[in-house]
Parts: sequence; structure tokens; C-alpha cells
Amino acid sequence: MVRNANRYAAWFAALVILLGVAGCRRHKYDNPITKDTQQPDKVLFDRAVDDIERGRYERARLVLQTLMNTYDTSEYLAKAKLAEADSWYREGGSNGLAQAEFAYKDFILFYPQMEEAAEAQEKICKMQYQQMDKSDRDPMHALRAEDECRQVLVQFPNSKFAPEAQQLLRNIQEVRADAEYKVGLYYRTKGNPYASANRLQALTDQFPLYSHSDEALWELAEEYGRMGDKFENQQASAYAKIVRDYPLSPRAEEAKARLQEMNRAVPEPDPVAYSRMKYEAENRTKRGLLSKIWGPFSGHPNMSMAAKSGTPQMTGLRPTIPKSVPAIAAGTEGTSDVTASVAADPSVLETNPEARANPAAGAAATPPATTAPATTAPGTTAPTTSAPGTTPPVTAAPANAAPASGAAAKSAKPAKKAKKPPKKKKTDKNQPPQPPKDQSKQ
Repeated sequence: MVRNANRYAAWFAALVILLGVAGCRRHKYDNPITKDTQQPDKVLFDRAVDDIERGRYERARLVLQTLMNTYDTSEYLAKAKLAEADSWYREGGSNGLAQAEFAYKDFILFYPQMEEAAEAQEKICKMQYQQMDKSDRDPMHALRAEDECRQVLVQFPNSKFAPEAQQLLRNIQEVRADAEYKVGLYYRTKGNPYASANRLQALTDQFPLYSHSDEALWELAEEYGRMGDKFENQQASAYAKIVRDYPLSPRAEEAKARLQEMNRAVPEPDPVAYSRMKYEAENRTKRGLLSKIWGPFSGHPNMSMAAKSGTPQMTGLRPTIPKSVPAIAAGTEGTSDVTASVAADPSVLETNPEARANPAAGAAATPPATTAPATTAPGTTAPTTSAPGTTPPVTAAPANAAPASGAAAKSAKPAKKAKKPPKKKKTDKNQPPQPPKDQSKQ
């Protein structure tokens, strides 16, 4: 018994020693200055690098601040600023990563032409990537990581860090596409084919590299089938896309059979898509036993199914207009099932109920207006008959017309002006007022 206890104690001590040695091991710095000189600013930089390699990050930042404040024209100023950001990145933690991101962005702003600027942008991408959660959880870090990794490819497309950023972007979009797929399946279980089809349609259009895109297309076709015959074209398009773009999918043969049942043309498999699917099947990462056991308890997503080839989506997932929305309401060309027109006679809507359903009936129910022939004197305009409810047109006389004579001239005379009221006589203010006249004597 004592012998077993001593054996366990020896094993425990050896494990502690090994862990201590591993913790004390120096992690080599990625961006040292190889120039051999004894300049004071170079000596300070080397001292800070040594502290970073030994894990003394606070002390390294103090030395780097001394270098930047004392030698503000030093040739190592950019390297010192990058080393300060690296110290925060190695320290880790929520506060350390936030400080590192701010320092890296500051470095890119001041030194965008340096080779290390692409490395700084890639590290910002990695920081968000490492904090990314599973597809059914908060997508904040996934969205940030997608934007930052895409920035590496846009701003530094020819750098040596571009291929790694491209693979990280494929992994991130695998997680984002999986989230949309789960939402589409959720709406399917709730019996809402319109919402499910909207999610699955956006997923299959914008994330074709998703590992379950073929299955998403199959579910999309099934949802369009539940929505009625009006969406038969969309259903056939989903089946055709499985056959053409995913020829090695288990659903390919079944999709061909569905297209033949619908009397639709079966497309030929795309050779590029065939080669890509074959490459993915041969190079897919296999999960170990420990990863499968620990997977449900881990907060990080599983990236073993992510694509290893192909160009990732550079615009990200964007909301689309559902296919169930009419073309006119969506702002595109097309017709809808609802039509509207104006009745010829508004009063017919009260006497003829069928006029609302058939505008032509309203027009036919109103008899055409007839006018009696009228004789007009030479040089005058014939009267016109206007439709009910409209104002008859007014015909203006020509400017060079001769003046009317006779009775017409008398009738055309302008009306007399109204007489103005008589003016009051002026009275002298100094004259005494006179008594009023007696009307009875008159």
C-alpha cells in the first residue's frame, strides 16, 4: 500500500516538473530585429523582446514605451509599436485581446505599406475567430471574424497571409451557413414553408461551399412543393441545381427522378463541381474519438466539415426577397393576380353590382350619349356634347376675328358699372348745427 502511494506521488511530481518546464520555455518572437548593433534604441527593443518571450508582458510594454517616447525618430519605431500589440495578443484574455485589436489597427493606420500590416490584420481576424461560438449561439464574433478576414483579402491580396485568411473565411462561412440551415429546418417543423424556403433559398444561393448545401437544396425543393403548383418552377430549379452542382451528392439520383416525373430537362453535371466535390471528399478532416466525445461540451464549433477549396463568398449573407412576394410588390417586372381599373361611369357601381368584378360591364351598362343635330350660323362653332360628370370644353375666339354686329354686338356689350355712392358735403366746423326740418309742414 505504501509502495503504491509512493509510486503515485513520484508520478505526480514528475508531471508537475514537466508542466513547469513547459511553462518556463521561451516562445520565440515572430518579428525580431536581426541587425547587430549596440544603439540605445536597439538595446531597448531587444530587452522588450526578451521580456515578451519570457511572458513578462507588462515589463515589456514599459520598455517599449520608453523607447517610443525617448527616440521618437528611431528606425525601430514601427517595430516597437508592433511589438507592443503582440504583447497584448500573447497575454490574451478579453481585455488583452481588445487592447491588441486597438493596437494592431493603429499600426495598420500609420504603416499600411509595411509587410507586417497584413500580419496585423490577420491577427485581428484570428482574435475574432478564436472567440467564435457554435452556429446555434450568438453570431457576433462570427460576423466580426468574417469582416476582418475578408479585409485581409481585400486590402492585402498578394501577401503571404492571404491563403490562410481565405481558409479561415471558408471555416467561418461554414458556421454561418449552418446557422441558416438550422433556422430553415426550425420553420419547417413549425409548418411555415414560406419562411423555411426563404432561409434555405438565401443559404443555397450565397453559400455554395457549405458542406450540406445539397441537403439544403433538397429541403428547399420540398418546401416549394408544399407551397403549391405556383412554385413548380422554383422546385424544379432546386432539383436541377443538385444534379448540376453537386453530382456526387446522395440526393443526385433522386433529384433526377423527380425532374423526370415533372417532365423537366435533366441537366448535365458540371465537371468543375465534380472535381471540387471529389477533392473535398479526399481531403476532409477526420474527427478523432476525443473530439467526438468532447464536442457537445465545447463552446467552439467543429470545422472538420468546412470546405478546403473554392472561393469564399466576399459579400457575406445578405437578406433576399422571398419568392412568395409578388413581382410588383418586390419592385421587379411581372404581373400579379390582382388587377384594378376605373369604371366609365361611377354611378353604375350602385345599380350594377357586377361592374366591380368586370369593368367592361360597367362601361357596357352606360348607354352612349346622343346629340340632336343642330344648325349653326355661318362663322360660329357647333356646340359639343360632353360625357356625364365632365366639364364641357371652352372654345376661345380667334385673335383676328371680326367684331360682331347687330343684335350680337348689343348682347356682347359689357355690363354697366355700378354707381358710386354720393359724396358727403363738407361742413364748416365753426358753423353751429342747424335743427332738423319739420316733415309735417311739407
